[in-house]
Amino acid sequence: MAAAAAYVIVGAGLAGAKAAETLRSEGFDGPVVLLGDDPERPYERPPLSKGYLLGSAERDGAFVHDAGWYAGHDVELRTGVRVASLDLAAHAVVLASGERLTWARLLLTTGAAPRRPDLPGADLGGVRYLRTLADSDALRADLTAGGRRVVVVGAGWIGLEVAAAARTHGNDVTVVEPRPTPLHEALGPTMGEVFARLHRNHGVDVRTGTGVREIAGADGGVRAVRTDDGQELPADLVVVGVGVVPNTALAEAAGLDVGDGVVVDAALRTSHRDVHAAGDVAAVWNPYAGRHLRVEHWANALNGGPAAARSMLGQPVTYDRVPYFFTDQYELGMEYSGLGRPDDDVVVRGRVDDGEFVAFWLRDGRVVAGMNVNVWGVTDEIQGLVRSDRPVDVDRLTDPDVALGSLLG
Repeated sequence: MAAAAAYVIVGAGLAGAKAAETLRSEGFDGPVVLLGDDPERPYERPPLSKGYLLGSAERDGAFVHDAGWYAGHDVELRTGVRVASLDLAAHAVVLASGERLTWARLLLTTGAAPRRPDLPGADLGGVRYLRTLADSDALRADLTAGGRRVVVVGAGWIGLEVAAAARTHGNDVTVVEPRPTPLHEALGPTMGEVFARLHRNHGVDVRTGTGVREIAGADGGVRAVRTDDGQELPADLVVVGVGVVPNTALAEAAGLDVGDGVVVDAALRTSHRDVHAAGDVAAVWNPYAGRHLRVEHWANALNGGPAAARSMLGQPVTYDRVPYFFTDQYELGMEYSGLGRPDDDVVVRGRVDDGEFVAFWLRDGRVVAGMNVNVWGVTDEIQGLVRSDRPVDVDRLTDPDVALGSLLG
């Protein structure tokens, strides 16, 4: 009897690891191969900019499974391995070494890579990006000594979380952001300003409405950051956090449909019937949103990997989750659900100045997103309102004495 063809997963991050776990928990007993170019076994990314970087969590807490899990579940984990190409016609993965691995089903969870702006001085020593565990190791070592002048380029989630960690470790921190507020595209001006005030209250110099023109150096290291408005900011360390780009090169070269990510349907199937994609790299048709969405946050990898595994096994899958993400910065913890835009109307339940509130983004009288700040246990209700796509009574929505669940009808 011929050996069963393998289910191969390219990309050994959270999505890939959870897909392998799900294949086994769903009863698949054929070969499972998990390939990753990172030398580490699969890990989660939130600790890299949160607990581990802050020093409040141990490094081992980032790993998805303990070291023995993969062998114990007969999953062939191969780390530090680069995939050179995909041969779809032959159902094969070609490694950089020249080795070929054949597959019956293939899952792409290749993730994303930090966007690297074309700036003079970007290759100087002391310029950091944060994506891998090794990046976090290096940045944690940079920050924990304290007393350094840190410039963070970009006031998105990663930039702000790094800024919070840097201040917590006793460094001088400046954040430079060309948009009018931090998190402008994600939260809009009103809630973006909440995060600007939070960081300023903790001693961060938040500069918005200007970008970075150049990183200046001396003796191969960082000396200063020059901004578009002519300012020179002294710096010992520069952290660049200006977004990511999906790792679609393998898929594109193989002839799969690629747009803003690898294009998949609601069952996470690519344009090739035996190839699936999930996590940061996948642009998924989302029936609730009525369009393809590429979501870069932890929850998407956590849930998308298992959904793709079930789809690979022939189970009916419709991946239509409401986008969700969370952050912890200083004393502020929050969860966000939905798809708001900067031009949406924003209303608030509770008082922003009290530090505990729920914000809602409204479009045509309907809730399209909600953010609970230091208010817990309401995510299901917020997501229910987003999914309902029904007009809401704004007075009741913003009244803390009205249970959110009662608005669902």
